[in-house]
Amino acid sequence: MTQSHLNGLFLAFALLLSACSQPVRQEGGVTPNTEHAHDDVRHDDHGDDGHDDHDAHDDDDDHEDDGDVVRIDAEAQTAAGIEIATAATAPLSQTLSLPAEIRFDADRMANLSPRVSGIVARLYAGEGDIVRRGDRLALIQSRELASLKAEWQKAKTRESLARKALTREEALFSDKITSEADLQAARAEFEAAQAVSDAAENELHAAGISDAALQRVDTAADGDNANSFLLAPIAGRVVRRAVALGETVSAGDAGAAPLFTIVDESVVWADIAVFKDDIGRVRDGAPVTLRDTSGQTLGNSKIAFVLPIIDERSRTATARIVVDNADRVFRPGQFVTADISTGQSSPVLQIPESAVQTVEGRASVFMPYEDGFKPVPVQTGQRSQGQVEILAGLRAGDRFVSAGSFTLKSQLEKDAFGGGHDH
Repeated sequence: MTQSHLNGLFLAFALLLSACSQPVRQEGGVTPNTEHAHDDVRHDDHGDDGHDDHDAHDDDDDHEDDGDVVRIDAEAQTAAGIEIATAATAPLSQTLSLPAEIRFDADRMANLSPRVSGIVARLYAGEGDIVRRGDRLALIQSRELASLKAEWQKAKTRESLARKALTREEALFSDKITSEADLQAARAEFEAAQAVSDAAENELHAAGISDAALQRVDTAADGDNANSFLLAPIAGRVVRRAVALGETVSAGDAGAAPLFTIVDESVVWADIAVFKDDIGRVRDGAPVTLRDTSGQTLGNSKIAFVLPIIDERSRTATARIVVDNADRVFRPGQFVTADISTGQSSPVLQIPESAVQTVEGRASVFMPYEDGFKPVPVQTGQRSQGQVEILAGLRAGDRFVSAGSFTLKSQLEKDAFGGGHDH
């Protein structure tokens, strides 16, 4: 190849490189500026209102959280008992948390022992049975009781004869037929017979025989006068039965265990162990909230009294409260925590404890959101009298679900299990 051909090739190659380096012209003759185009993309990402990347991220988060919204119409809200309140600050009672033990109310407990000796012929109730006052618990066949009734019948007969003799002597003395000495002797005999009769009757009453039962002694069927029924003195539950069918029982045996123990569970005691250093802070009438080991509120009451004696071993005193147990929430022997109100704090943001639910392992409060309710995590503080302090996650003036939040939590969990959230 000649030198002129080589020079031509180099010239063509140079022109080609020059053409590739020029900007591409678009239709209409506009040449875009690459740097400015990148700026325009970033501005479009912000949106027309100028939100920054953080706002856009928040919007994405809100969109993701929409899956935790429980949507429920107004009619269903009413049926579920859902109520909305506004968070506000107020003084919160300061509390002292101490251990307590649930006990039977000794004023509502009955230990039953036999009033006469004999053999248990029949049992009408066992442990766990609910009985009413006056219900039969056991039938005891007693020769001792039969003998007491026979003695009483004899005494009543003697009294009746002595009364008739006295009446006759009074009539004769009035007609001056008999002497005053005979009248006084007849009166003395009647009073003695009456005393014996009264004593026999009192023995039967001590054996558990009522006046109504005494009226039936003379007409009782064969063998019935030996029957003694053990009756429930109070209404409640039989918590102990220490006797078996056919067993021999003895009256007045101080060392014998009661045949039956009945307890009225509708009211119980909670004995609080008050440490020596805290005795000065616990006063009669102070409000108390009882909680289980998980922190759930079981009931509320007030300090009935504080025993003035300090146990030498535990170095604690006992504060007792009487607790309504109609719903059988408490069981004797159960250990609980007693939150005793000892004063008031400065105003803090507080809401009902029942409004706080555990959602995905976090304490949360449901708040109105669009056409439903959304759980919002909160940080809780001290608790007192059914209220809980909110340290973070909720502000004064925020609206929240004050009642019915458990229903919303249940629905949320149901929806999560089923893979949907709309209602």
